[in-house]
Amino acid sequence: MFWNVTLTLLGGFLGTIKLFILTLVFALPLGLLISFGSMKHLVILRYPVRFLIWIIRGTPLMLQLLIIYYGPGIILHQNIWGAGDGGRCVSEMVAHRVNHACYFSEIYRGGIQSIPVGQYEAGQVLGMTRGQIFRKVILLQVIKRIVPPISNEIITLVKDTSLARVIAVYEIIWEGQSFIKSAGIIWPLFYTGLFYLVFSGLLTLLFGYLEKKLSYFR
Repeated sequence: MFWNVTLTLLGGFLGTIKLFILTLVFALPLGLLISFGSMKHLVILRYPVRFLIWIIRGTPLMLQLLIIYYGPGIILHQNIWGAGDGGRCVSEMVAHRVNHACYFSEIYRGGIQSIPVGQYEAGQVLGMTRGQIFRKVILLQVIKRIVPPISNEIITLVKDTSLARVIAVYEIIWEGQSFIKSAGIIWPLFYTGLFYLVFSGLLTLLFGYLEKKLSYFR
């Protein structure tokens, strides 16, 4: 029984990892774009972007999932996501990507604005363009400063994938709950926590190694 449960949960956790990777790959660059928008001097761009960040950070992710999945059908009377598991997965990833991109954007913004203005001015004196200054002078320093908060947000993303079950997306918590109905046992649901702990531990080690590699920036 134990091994059957473990193998079933492992299959569910592979779904969790898939959701995690597909969300992270898009949320990280999207967060950088949003952070640039929130720092623009152009008011017509800056305020809408900051309003979006406020909405996303101020409402529960579960509510955002439900609105993105069911909202178009209620408003447009049409399911834009398509039927079946594919449609649910797409809407789930959209919700997670936008949510975590907004959190990432604030981390990026804090890292970029923490760099002394003198470094930008020094780059200009050397005749570098704004893009060159960012890539060659600012970027690595920003990465070093944002690794701890980014790692925390990424580990949060791992756990947030469990919310996908509210729209019936296949992942490990969904599998753990299925044993309550099929076999009348609840311990597999608690057992899922071990999978999250192991994966989060591996990510913690990875980010710890990355911090040490970037420690030459003081």
